Amino acid sequence: MEASDKQGFVDGVFHQVAARYDLMNDLMSGGLHRAWKDALVNTIAPPKAPVRPWRALDIAGGTGDIAFRVAEASGAPAEITILDINASMLDVARARAKERGLSDRIRIVEANAEKLPFESGTFDAATSAFGLRNVPDLAAALREAHRVLRPGSRLAVLEFSHVDVAGLDRLYDLYSFNVIPELGRAVVGEAEPYRYLVESIRRFPNQERFAAMLRTAGFERVTYRNLSGGIVAIHSGWKL
Repeated sequence: MEASDKQGFVDGVFHQVAARYDLMNDLMSGGLHRAWKDALVNTIAPPKAPVRPWRALDIAGGTGDIAFRVAEASGAPAEITILDINASMLDVARARAKERGLSDRIRIVEANAEKLPFESGTFDAATSAFGLRNVPDLAAALREAHRVLRPGSRLAVLEFSHVDVAGLDRLYDLYSFNVIPELGRAVVGEAEPYRYLVESIRRFPNQERFAAMLRTAGFERVTYRNLSGGIVAIHSGWKL
C-alpha cells in the first residue's frame, strides 16, 4: 500500500472505531493495556512539582488515555498536548478531558505526526502508545519527535512487538487473527478494521529494528523493555 493510500485507509479505520475504541482495548487485552500504559507514563516520570511550565506531547494520542495519565501524574504547571490526525478520535478525547476536569491542562491538536506543527525544542517529554505503527512514514515521525524535544528530554513509545516466549507466539497469533476481528464485529459492528490493526502489528519493526530506527532519528541511550512476554515493548530514547 502506498503511503498516501495508507493514510486515507487508516483515517477511515479510526473514524469507524473511535466511539468504542477504549472499550475494545479493554476487551482485546483483558484490561492489560491499562498496566502497560501506566508503565509507559512511569518511564517518563512526570514531575510532581515542576519548577517551570512542563510540557509533554502524546503523538498519535487518539482518545487521550496516555495524556490523561500524564496529566494526573504531574503537578502544575504542566500542559499535555494530544496530537492526532483523526478528528473522530480527538472528539472523544475532548469529551473525556471535559468529563475529567482536565480541559485546562490538555491541549488537543489535529495534525500529522510526520510534520509536527511545533517549534524545535518545545517539549520536555514525548510519548506514543499503539499509534506510530499507523504512521505511513515512521522514520519521519521519529525525526520530528526528536526535533520538538528539548535537549535532555525523553521519548517513550509503547507498541505491540514480537513475542519472545516459545509457544506463546503461536497462541498469540491464533488469538490475534481469529478472536480479535470477531470481537470487533460483535462490539463495533465491523471486523475489517481489526483485521487491519492485527496486520499492522505484525508489520511493525521488531524490538531491535525499532531501536535502530530511534538511533537513526538522533536518539541516544536507546533501550527497550518487553512486557507480557514481548507482546508489547516500551522503547525509550533521549535527546542529548
